[in-house]
Amino acid sequence: MEPDRIQSLTAGYDEVAGAYVEKIYGELAHKPLDRELLDAFAAEVAGAGVVCDLGCGPGHISRYLRDRGVDVLGFDLSGGMLARARSLNPDIAFVQGDMTALAVPDAAWAGIVAFYSLIHVPHGEMVEALRGLRRVLKAGAPLFLAFHLGDEDLHVEDLFGHRVSLDFFLYRTGEMSDHLRAAGFEIERVTERDPYPDVEYPSRRSYILARTPTSRP
Repeated sequence: MEPDRIQSLTAGYDEVAGAYVEKIYGELAHKPLDRELLDAFAAEVAGAGVVCDLGCGPGHISRYLRDRGVDVLGFDLSGGMLARARSLNPDIAFVQGDMTALAVPDAAWAGIVAFYSLIHVPHGEMVEALRGLRRVLKAGAPLFLAFHLGDEDLHVEDLFGHRVSLDFFLYRTGEMSDHLRAAGFEIERVTERDPYPDVEYPSRRSYILARTPTSRP
């Protein structure tokens, strides 16, 4: 991503980190479909190697997976988010970095879960970002995405009562599936749902389980 966009994302999420924990950290308790899908993902990757929670924020997805036996690593751009993640989850390792420029060896990870983190990648940059994720995954490893459905891009200057400058890019399931295939992934399962009232932002959601080919090129 462009340096200015990275700077805005880092500053924005550093600013809202405390409020984000209050609003988001316990949300899985109210999202039965998310738990069901994460349980299935955890059952597959537990014991397979290191799994990355990409754009982990305060580490609530990391926590959920670790409690189900997954060797999970949290990865996020925001130092403020990571400070809270480490405080809340001292038994989990968290690393700071840019998900679109991973300084990670090829085939290092046995899986990636990316819940509402790729929504910060512009449409024209998505295929290249996904190629980077494919590079660091083992052959046959899963990539589990969750994202907001929509046709528009959103610019937000107030989040949880804090001043920010954040861009959100919404995707349709078909568009994201096309990007995944262009990056060399195979689509295994697609799920959509309406928002849970009074729990989350009122957008329809999409979940895609994709997979790298069983043999690397």
